[in-house]
Amino acid sequence: MAKVADIGSKRLINLAPDAWVQWVTQRPEVVAKEILGSEFQWISRETDVLVKAYSATHGDFLVLNELQLRYTAQMPLRMRAYTALAQERYRLPTYPVLINILPPPSTLTIVNSYEQEFLGLRAIQDYRVINLWEIDAEIVFGQPLPSLLPFVPILPGGGEVSVVQRALQTLRADAQLNELESLLAFFASFVLDTPLVQQIMRWDMAVLRESPWYQEIEQRGIQLGLQQGVQRQLIRVLRRRFGEIPHEVEARLEGESVEKLETLMDSAIAVSSLDEFVVILST
Repeated sequence: MAKVADIGSKRLINLAPDAWVQWVTQRPEVVAKEILGSEFQWISRETDVLVKAYSATHGDFLVLNELQLRYTAQMPLRMRAYTALAQERYRLPTYPVLINILPPPSTLTIVNSYEQEFLGLRAIQDYRVINLWEIDAEIVFGQPLPSLLPFVPILPGGGEVSVVQRALQTLRADAQLNELESLLAFFASFVLDTPLVQQIMRWDMAVLRESPWYQEIEQRGIQLGLQQGVQRQLIRVLRRRFGEIPHEVEARLEGESVEKLETLMDSAIAVSSLDEFVVILST
């Protein structure tokens, strides 16, 4: 049986930090000097990784990495806050990168910038977005990018049995990488039947339940089901009160938390028009 993998983002990036920072910045001369702590006052998760990097052109700077299972509507604000906190703490220029692993719902548009204007003042934060479902699997083997090997099955061209086997052989050939088998198996189960994944891996798939990724997705599934239920109920209330609801309004509800949706439910009952509700939704 494969060992339970430590698949935190810091662990993945630390497998080949130079290759990672060169890939996310698209600059081959950049090198990683140190992986820094990211324990800010209210931001402290395994998905956040700060790397102190260096290039002869730009000197020392930070590469801020945020790995997300799925993009949410709250990510632009999070990237703005995280970038500002990192730059304030380390006093270095910061290059923020958002890596999305799985596609979000079709109603949710991924953006690469946070923008807000209030009382004539503007807040803007750009960041690079990398969507793994747009990265060809062959790039992982060719560059190489060992940090992305566990994700090969969900990349374009990576869902074939032969490609998954190739990723597995690469992991098992390196003692530093072979503990990531369970993560590879997990993402292989997205595109291949479970018995086939079992056959490829030659171990009990029950090990996936010990993976932090499995537990995170399971928990998110429960939360998503609750969120969708409240969202449907809210839309039903709005339709009963005001008739057909514009698609744009429904799309904006998609990424809201359960707590926010419950508050909006109270507003939907209290307001006298849909326009009044939209104003509240925008605040």
